[in-house]
Amino acid sequence: MKKLFLVSFAITTCLLAVSQTTEEQYAKALKYKVEYKYKEAFPMFQALVKLDSNNTNYLQYASYCYSKYGFYYAPEASKMSYYKSAEYLAKKAIKTKEVSADAHYAYAMALGRINENASSKQKIANAKLIKAEVDRAIVLNPKLAGAYHILGRWHRTIAGFNAFEKVMINSFFGGVPPGGTYSDAIKSFMTAYSIEPKYMNHQYELAETYYEMGKTVEAKLWAQKALEITPSNDDDIKAKKDCEELLKKLN
Repeated sequence: MKKLFLVSFAITTCLLAVSQTTEEQYAKALKYKVEYKYKEAFPMFQALVKLDSNNTNYLQYASYCYSKYGFYYAPEASKMSYYKSAEYLAKKAIKTKEVSADAHYAYAMALGRINENASSKQKIANAKLIKAEVDRAIVLNPKLAGAYHILGRWHRTIAGFNAFEKVMINSFFGGVPPGGTYSDAIKSFMTAYSIEPKYMNHQYELAETYYEMGKTVEAKLWAQKALEITPSNDDDIKAKKDCEELLKKLN
């Protein structure tokens, strides 16, 4: 009996040790993700999903990292496979916990990345779904800045559709949800900026939206404002480059 107890105790101790190690791995991976260090976070969340493919946090953040890592580091020919993996993981995360704002946000992000290389028909087909997912994320977490950022890009994309694409929306897909104007885009990006004022990309997107609207003074103001921040991650570095290129067009 004593021997059986000792064996049981040893097994329990080992399981707890593994659990603590996993928790530590997750905490470290999440820290990298929050700091926008996608190169470091990506392999860690990949490993965590392999350990537990039904954990909502592992799934939704792995999805997020697949989208981000694929965009910044994957070879051009492989990017779509990363985005498709992001889509799959986000959908699975939603199945495990429908009320997770981050899962819906990750799904909207994956679809947005997929749309960057999609046909006009596919873009339009995904437009409603992206809007539905990002709206759901905002309802579940009104302070999720990234969701407002995607919403801003959604509004701007719809506003910039050409005549053919608008005909396709109305004829084949029964229109799109309300919105889709540059004013809606500005409002969404301003909300994202109010939540994360030090995230350069929100400011760049405001500059880009004003530029598309033909409001060069406002575009220049926001691009210059973004450049006042010292880049500290991949998103900032790209935003800095984009702002500099935009200012060249404006000068």
